[in-house]
Amino acid sequence: MARAGQIILFQFPQTDLRPGKLRPALIIGKLPGTFDDWLICLISSQLHHQVSGFDDVIKAADVDFARSGLKSESLIHVGRLAVVDVSMLLGAIGEVDVRRLARIMSNLANWLNTK
Repeated sequence: MARAGQIILFQFPQTDLRPGKLRPALIIGKLPGTFDDWLICLISSQLHHQVSGFDDVIKAADVDFARSGLKSESLIHVGRLAVVDVSMLLGAIGEVDVRRLARIMSNLANWLNTK
C-alpha cells in the first residue's frame, strides 16, 4: 500500500516525454478524488543540481538515511514532479522522516503560493 513519505521505484519520464530510467522517487501524497493517483518527485544522486531553499538533500549522516533505502547521498528534486496511478509505482525501497516530508511539502506549497 502506497503512502506519503515512501521512497519507491518509478520509470520517471524525461521532461520531453522520452522514456526515462528506473529511478527512486518520493511519494508526496495521494491526490483527492476517485482515482488512485499519487504525486511523486524524482530523487537523484546528482547533488550539484540542487536548488537551494527548494530541493532537499538526504545525507548519509541524516537520521533517516539508513531507512531511506537509497545507496548514496541523494537530492530530492521538489520541482521534478509527476502524477501517477498507483499501478505505476514499482515497489517501496524505504521512507523518509515525517519532518523531512513536511519540509518538502512546505517548500512546494510556499513556491506555489508565490506564483
